[in-house]
Amino acid sequence: MSIISLDMYQATAVAALVFVIGKILVDRIALLRRYCIPAPVVGGLLYALIHLAVRSAGILEVEADMTLKNVFMVAFFCSVGYTASFKMLKKGGIQTIVFLALAVVMVILQNVLGAGLATVFDLDPRLGLATGSIPMVGGHGTAGSFGPLLEDLGVANANVVAIASATFGLVAGCAIGGPIAYAKIKKYNLGNMAAAGAAAEAQSTDDEEEIKSDRVLPGLLYLIIAIGLGTIVSAGLIAFCNSVLGVNITFPFYIGAMLVGAVIRNIMDVQHKELPMAEIGTIGGASLSVFLGLAMIDMKLWQLAELAIPMVVMLLAQTVLMFFFASYVVFPVLGKTYDAAVMTTGFCGFGMGATPNAMANMQAVTGQYGPAPTAFMVVPLVGSLFIDFCNASILTIFINFLG
Repeated sequence: MSIISLDMYQATAVAALVFVIGKILVDRIALLRRYCIPAPVVGGLLYALIHLAVRSAGILEVEADMTLKNVFMVAFFCSVGYTASFKMLKKGGIQTIVFLALAVVMVILQNVLGAGLATVFDLDPRLGLATGSIPMVGGHGTAGSFGPLLEDLGVANANVVAIASATFGLVAGCAIGGPIAYAKIKKYNLGNMAAAGAAAEAQSTDDEEEIKSDRVLPGLLYLIIAIGLGTIVSAGLIAFCNSVLGVNITFPFYIGAMLVGAVIRNIMDVQHKELPMAEIGTIGGASLSVFLGLAMIDMKLWQLAELAIPMVVMLLAQTVLMFFFASYVVFPVLGKTYDAAVMTTGFCGFGMGATPNAMANMQAVTGQYGPAPTAFMVVPLVGSLFIDFCNASILTIFINFLG
């Protein structure tokens, strides 16, 4: 069997090609758009399946240098750090705090369930985290970062399990979110028949900014500075925990960049100074696309064969957990209102997939029943901004506890 080795530049070029192919497929296949499956994931799965086929036939195997994957990953998570504004959290009100608290509880439950079932199957309990909040609440971005981290700690196949679980979560989150909302709206007669014009106005987000070419360089520089300072912060955190607290803790290496980005953002907010947030977000989004493309072409599907039955059981269990938690905890705690029903379907979307899934779920409901302005303020705030910090912190605790 022939082996092709791609250097880091060639691997990145293939990742870009994977993204382009995925974008074409998403644009042409309605089902992919309905479930908000990211273009790099679509193209990457196609690549992984072809790679599996040619390797199984003994024809060809491709090895790729993943050096640049970490660069794009840190750039993305650093951009997430810049979005963590306490001013925005305050703007969302008490419902944001409650929704975030529910999400944190869900993160803990997902990891307890994953680690517990992994133990039942006589697997490393840390592998269960790769079917827990890493791919579920975290999505493909967190799966692509924590998967290799777990493998570095000796957890075999963690990366491919995390990526595959994240893809499953995208579909499952959309599949159960809508029916839950419809059932609650019908049972409690919550139908909101507001005018379509009011719905559009309520769902619009005034925070969106136009991308300006003269602000792209400052946005890039803010990211580079935070990434550089973040390496010092990460090293300091590890040294503090090891030497002062006497605890050997593993942090994802992007955590320092996220923290520095958050600190810079909140300092600028206090001083009422503007950051090029639209440009930072765009650069971060582009970095995520390339990072996901690299993570997907590095996925080795043949490693899943021996984990097929445990994975199916663990993922179905996560789906059942989300269904009951959303139905009997999230909806009642949020007040059993129409907004609560819409936020519940959004909770399913980002709790098992990504924030775009949450938005798609909510838009499907509000398109039929009318606007839910509170939901469209709270869910993106929690799903896009604050939950990543909480998830990374909780995962770090679980990894070190189980290790």
